[in-house]
Amino acid sequence: MARRFDTIALTGKRDDETVAESLRVLAAHLQKRHREILSEPSIADTLEPLGVRSPPLDEICAKADVMVAIGGDGTMLYATGLVAASGVPLLGINRGRLGFLTDVGTERMLESVDEILDGRFVEERRIMLEARITGVDTQASGFALNDVVLQKRDTGRMIDFETWIDGRYVNTHAGDGLVVATPTGSTAYALSGGGPIMHPTMDAIAMVPICPHTLSDRPLVVPAEADIDIRVIERADSHPEVTCDGRLLGSLAPEGCLEVRRAAHAAILIHPLDHDYFRILRSKLHWGRGSRNSGPRQTD
Repeated sequence: MARRFDTIALTGKRDDETVAESLRVLAAHLQKRHREILSEPSIADTLEPLGVRSPPLDEICAKADVMVAIGGDGTMLYATGLVAASGVPLLGINRGRLGFLTDVGTERMLESVDEILDGRFVEERRIMLEARITGVDTQASGFALNDVVLQKRDTGRMIDFETWIDGRYVNTHAGDGLVVATPTGSTAYALSGGGPIMHPTMDAIAMVPICPHTLSDRPLVVPAEADIDIRVIERADSHPEVTCDGRLLGSLAPEGCLEVRRAAHAAILIHPLDHDYFRILRSKLHWGRGSRNSGPRQTD
């Protein structure tokens, strides 16, 4: 049965007036289309003049048929953290810089939203990661759409750590850390470390060393179902920290372990029918610019 979008939750980049204006325009448009609108609590003041209700997050997760996030990819990651575990799909409107996740421009916002409300859209499931820090005094867990990152806290210091996959020892590393990235996150931090670009629908995880001390320490792609364990080796000047999509999860002590697994839930992204991942790559990574043949060859 096709999805119906009768109740729509809105969120956006806080303290950005251009985003606030786009939120108000979209909310007014949705009201004209007789949709119920829910405001995510962090932007309640923005939509209050339009009479938009801002219930607690648990009510939003229970009632919303879709959440629309206006901002950049960081806003989309924030929105994913709010509702992905509840199975609420997400639509991103780009008011940021890159826009790998927020692929609808504000100039087409109302047109694209109308198409989606009328049932003309593409639905895509993106794998997520669950990270757990275990130790004598530490227990913490979090989810990530892009990546789980082990990194040094202090400039000029290295960390030593071991990686294990499905209970089997892989390698001992020295460097600035490790990015464990989903296919979605392969175009984020992992890309700057020389990691591969993976199509977002792949069932795979990339492990990308950050500034490795040994040049032969290369990125590794493993199945999405792999159990990845990371243990740091004690040294006096090592203070490794773990982040999930840029949010600090905690410190990793030598007696502890960072466990990274495929999350039980996925992020569901909604796109217009003309969504083209490779077009996004060409645009954001500036492929083909300056070359004599910047487009595909014409065939008869």
